[in-house]
Amino acid sequence: MSVKVGTVVEGSVASVKKFGAYVTLEGGEEGFIHISKVAREYVKNIEDYLKVGQKVEAKVLGTTKDGKWELSIKDLKSTSRRNWRNSCEIAARRFPPLREDSTRREVSVKDLKRLL
Repeated sequence: MSVKVGTVVEGSVASVKKFGAYVTLEGGEEGFIHISKVAREYVKNIEDYLKVGQKVEAKVLGTTKDGKWELSIKDLKSTSRRNWRNSCEIAARRFPPLREDSTRREVSVKDLKRLL
Protein backbone atom coordinates (compact mmCIF):
# COMPACT_ATOMS: atom_id res chain seq x y z
CA MET A 1 0.00 0.00 0.00
CA SER A 2 1.33 3.40 -0.98
CA VAL A 3 0.88 6.05 1.71
CA LYS A 4 0.73 9.64 0.48
CA VAL A 5 -0.20 12.93 2.11
CA GLY A 6 -3.94 13.56 1.72
CA THR A 7 -4.96 9.92 1.34
CA VAL A 8 -7.22 8.04 3.73
CA VAL A 9 -5.64 4.97 5.32
CA GLU A 10 -6.82 2.19 7.60
CA GLY A 11 -4.93 0.87 10.55
CA SER A 12 -5.08 -0.65 13.98
CA VAL A 13 -4.40 1.21 17.23
CA ALA A 14 -1.14 -0.18 18.63
CA SER A 15 -0.96 1.89 21.83
CA VAL A 16 -2.77 4.78 23.48
CA LYS A 17 -0.96 7.51 25.43
CA LYS A 18 -2.32 10.62 27.17
CA PHE A 19 -1.27 12.79 24.22
CA GLY A 20 -2.29 10.55 21.30
CA ALA A 21 -2.37 7.09 19.77
CA TYR A 22 0.14 5.09 17.75
CA VAL A 23 -1.37 3.27 14.79
CA THR A 24 -0.01 0.39 12.70
CA LEU A 25 -1.10 0.89 9.10
CA GLU A 26 -2.04 -1.91 6.70
CA GLY A 27 1.35 -1.89 4.98
CA GLY A 28 3.20 -2.26 8.28
CA GLU A 29 4.13 1.41 8.50
CA GLU A 30 3.50 3.37 11.68
CA GLY A 31 1.41 6.47 12.22
CA PHE A 32 0.48 8.79 15.06
CA ILE A 33 -2.82 10.52 15.86
CA HIS A 34 -2.43 13.48 18.23
CA ILE A 35 -5.22 13.91 20.80
CA SER A 36 -6.29 17.14 19.06
CA LYS A 37 -6.87 15.20 15.81
CA VAL A 38 -9.15 12.51 17.27
CA ALA A 39 -12.49 14.38 17.28
CA ARG A 40 -13.91 17.76 16.41
CA GLU A 41 -14.82 18.51 20.01
CA TYR A 42 -12.49 18.79 23.00
CA VAL A 43 -11.06 15.40 23.97
CA LYS A 44 -10.30 15.18 27.68
CA ASN A 45 -9.58 11.45 27.80
CA ILE A 46 -8.44 9.82 24.56
CA GLU A 47 -9.39 6.38 25.89
CA ASP A 48 -13.05 7.41 25.58
CA TYR A 49 -12.47 7.42 21.80
CA LEU A 50 -9.73 4.91 21.00
CA LYS A 51 -8.81 1.48 22.35
CA VAL A 52 -5.82 -0.76 21.60
CA GLY A 53 -6.67 -3.08 18.70
CA GLN A 54 -9.45 -0.84 17.37
CA LYS A 55 -9.56 -0.41 13.58
CA VAL A 56 -9.51 3.24 12.49
CA GLU A 57 -9.64 5.25 9.29
CA ALA A 58 -7.60 8.45 9.18
CA LYS A 59 -6.34 11.06 6.77
CA VAL A 60 -2.59 11.39 6.25
CA LEU A 61 -1.43 14.93 7.09
CA GLY A 62 2.33 14.51 6.78
CA THR A 63 5.21 12.99 8.71
CA THR A 64 6.31 13.46 12.31
CA LYS A 65 9.86 14.30 13.42
CA ASP A 66 10.56 10.63 14.12
CA GLY A 67 9.41 9.46 10.66
CA LYS A 68 5.92 8.23 11.51
CA TRP A 69 2.90 9.29 9.47
CA GLU A 70 0.91 12.12 11.06
CA LEU A 71 -2.76 11.10 10.96
CA SER A 72 -6.11 12.76 11.67
CA ILE A 73 -9.51 11.19 12.25
CA LYS A 74 -11.31 14.53 12.57
CA ASP A 75 -10.10 15.77 9.16
CA LEU A 76 -11.87 13.05 7.18
CA LYS A 77 -14.17 14.75 4.68
CA SER A 78 -17.04 12.32 4.92
CA THR A 79 -18.19 10.29 7.87
CA SER A 80 -18.35 6.57 7.26
CA ARG A 81 -21.04 4.40 8.85
CA ARG A 82 -18.52 2.96 11.28
CA ASN A 83 -17.48 6.44 12.46
CA TRP A 84 -21.15 7.46 12.75
CA ARG A 85 -21.83 4.37 14.88
CA ASN A 86 -18.82 5.16 17.09
CA SER A 87 -20.07 8.75 17.49
CA CYS A 88 -23.49 7.48 18.54
CA GLU A 89 -21.93 5.16 21.13
CA ILE A 90 -19.80 8.02 22.50
CA ALA A 91 -22.87 10.27 22.67
CA ALA A 92 -24.78 7.59 24.56
CA ARG A 93 -21.97 7.45 27.16
CA ARG A 94 -21.79 11.24 27.46
CA PHE A 95 -25.52 11.86 27.79
CA PRO A 96 -26.92 9.48 30.44
CA PRO A 97 -30.62 8.61 30.67
CA LEU A 98 -32.86 11.38 31.95
CA ARG A 99 -34.33 9.20 34.69
CA GLU A 100 -32.65 6.55 36.83
CA ASP A 101 -35.20 3.87 35.88
CA SER A 102 -35.01 4.66 32.15
CA THR A 103 -33.06 2.33 29.86
CA ARG A 104 -33.56 4.59 26.84
CA ARG A 105 -30.93 7.24 26.23
CA GLU A 106 -32.18 10.67 25.24
CA VAL A 107 -29.78 12.22 22.73
CA SER A 108 -30.78 14.98 20.35
CA VAL A 109 -29.73 15.23 16.72
CA LYS A 110 -28.03 18.51 17.62
CA ASP A 111 -25.83 16.66 20.16
CA LEU A 112 -24.91 14.01 17.59
CA LYS A 113 -24.03 16.60 14.94
CA ARG A 114 -21.83 18.40 17.46
CA LEU A 115 -19.84 15.19 17.91
CA LEU A 116 -19.11 15.03 14.19
